[in-house]
Amino acid sequence: MSPTELTAHIPSLRRYARALTGDAWAADDLVQDTLERACSKWRLWTVGTNLRAWLFTLMHHLHASQARQHSRRSAILPLVNVDDVESELVAPAAADGLALDLQRCLLQLPEEQRAVLLLVSLEDMSYAQVARITGAPIGTVMSRLSRARSRLLALLNAPASAEHVDAGAGAPRLKRLK
Repeated sequence: MSPTELTAHIPSLRRYARALTGDAWAADDLVQDTLERACSKWRLWTVGTNLRAWLFTLMHHLHASQARQHSRRSAILPLVNVDDVESELVAPAAADGLALDLQRCLLQLPEEQRAVLLLVSLEDMSYAQVARITGAPIGTVMSRLSRARSRLLALLNAPASAEHVDAGAGAPRLKRLK
């Protein structure tokens, strides 16, 4: 594995990590961790196989591991009931109309569905490649993709529930999503 082969995949790794995490800093950290893991484990990659799929597999496993660690940490921290702080949550002022917030909708999808949707749609990977990366059977990949597409469509087509703001009344309050 040459450095040029590895660096050629960084833009797609960053794009996938950004869509997966929803945060630029966390995405950059995930890409950095993936590249460090790839460099330290380069002997595990078989020459002639798909380097891109191997890198995405590393990233997928790292992200899953980090998500498990995060859920363990958040189990220790006290949880705040959204209803208790609802009056403190305000939406930013709307711009020139209501724009679709694709990132917000993507982050509402379950992790497994979001990963499959992003790998197939954004990274243009085959079902077989996604199955190898996620460790799920191809049928499960197709099912998750179908459910992700349906759920995303429903989220994007949901009627906007933004309250109209009276002059001087401030920003509209966020509604609780169920």
